[in-house]
Amino acid sequence: MKGIAIGKEKGHIVTKKTVAPRPSTRKGTLGKRTAFVRSLVREVVGFAPYEKRILELLRIGKDKRALKFAKRRLGTHLRAKRKRDEMSDALRKHHK
Repeated sequence: MKGIAIGKEKGHIVTKKTVAPRPSTRKGTLGKRTAFVRSLVREVVGFAPYEKRILELLRIGKDKRALKFAKRRLGTHLRAKRKRDEMSDALRKHHK
């Protein structure tokens, strides 16, 4: 029974209000323009020296050493993992 004073379904019956999503939910998602600009900059400028070293470590199969090196340069484990994945993707694209 709904709408009574006790139990699991207690209280006044109301309809749920549909709330628009907050802007904070899309914070940090990559937009089309930003993605394009970043790819263009990467194409023109190339890799930073530390990124070249990570690529070299990945080429010779030292994934863990590349992660450690990236962690020292970037500060956090998560950023280092992302960078290592980004660099390994770049290597895969380069070989194709």
